[in-house]
Parts: sequence; C-alpha cells; structure tokens
Amino acid sequence: MKRIAVYCGSASPADPVYIEAARMVGRSLAERGIGVVYGGGKLGLMGAVADAALEAGGEVIGIIPQRLVDAEVAHRGLTNLEVCETMHERKARFTELADGFVTLPGGTGTMDELWEAMSWAQLGYHADPIGLLNIAGFYDGLIDFVGHMGKVGFLRPQHQGILLVDSDLDTLLDKMANFEPTVPIVRMTREEL
Repeated sequence: MKRIAVYCGSASPADPVYIEAARMVGRSLAERGIGVVYGGGKLGLMGAVADAALEAGGEVIGIIPQRLVDAEVAHRGLTNLEVCETMHERKARFTELADGFVTLPGGTGTMDELWEAMSWAQLGYHADPIGLLNIAGFYDGLIDFVGHMGKVGFLRPQHQGILLVDSDLDTLLDKMANFEPTVPIVRMTREEL
C-alpha cells in the first residue's frame, strides 16, 4: 500500500489516549513509507495524524471542502492540500488516491466515511482493504453491530470479512496487506443475492 486514507474525528476528546493513538498512526505510516490521505483539517485527531506523519517525513495529502477552508480549519502545512466543493467529492478523492482505509475514533463524519467505504466495497467501486483501529475499545459496540447485521442477514456472508478489525496498528496493517477482495454485488449470481 502506497497510501492509506485515514478517517478520524476533528475533535480532541478529554482522554489523551485518542490523540496519542492518532499521532502513533501518523508516525507509523510515515515510517513505513505509506502516505496519508485524510480530511485536510488541523484540529483534533485529524491534525494529530497529519502533524505526526509530517514530523516523521511522510507524505500527507488533505482533501477538504471549501466550506471548511472558509471556516479556517484547513491544515496549511501539508504535502498537498486539495480543495473540493462537496463532501461527496472529498470521499471520492479518498478512494481515488488511497490503496486502503484505516478508521480511528470519530463522530458522525467518520462513520459516514467508514460506511461509504464498506458500501462501495460491497458494490465493487473499489477492492481496497478497510481497517478499523479499535482504540481503547471505542468501537466495541460497532463491531458487535456489524456482526449483528451478518447474523440477521443484512450483511451477506461474502461481505462479512470486508471490515478488518484490530486494536494494534501493526497487526491491522498486516491484515490489510493480506486482504483478499470479496466478490462484489455487481458480480454475484442471482442465487448468491
């Protein structure tokens, strides 16, 4: 993987474990020679990932809508900052530029990005690995919910392995490197649907 899209929050929670983990992710990706593609912000976990990757000599590409630039939350010290018009364009650029996705803790925007990456993988818009870094058990409930979707039948058996989960970044990146894409819905037979 040459570049990974990192999805995470623009907030700075009171517990320092989240910012520390974000900095570790940015630094670790840079040390591995993996570029970071992210939302282009300077605040919260987003800023921590970007700053740590830059400090370690890594490539950091930010994709940010003009409205957020106007709100003065754009990170101006990146390798490259692309300004787009909409959140839809932003997410499409993440997919175009990255070879995989890692989701750190975040809020509704982070969930939107994660769900879209998963949905697009199911539909065949990309075949890249999607990782969820479960820092301090933040995503325990979401992991249970994804399992529940599979048990009930809303997540097909072929797609239940799309989301790769670990609490350790190195192990997660190894899982992502060994990921075998699933058969997307558009290539499934009527019987498989």
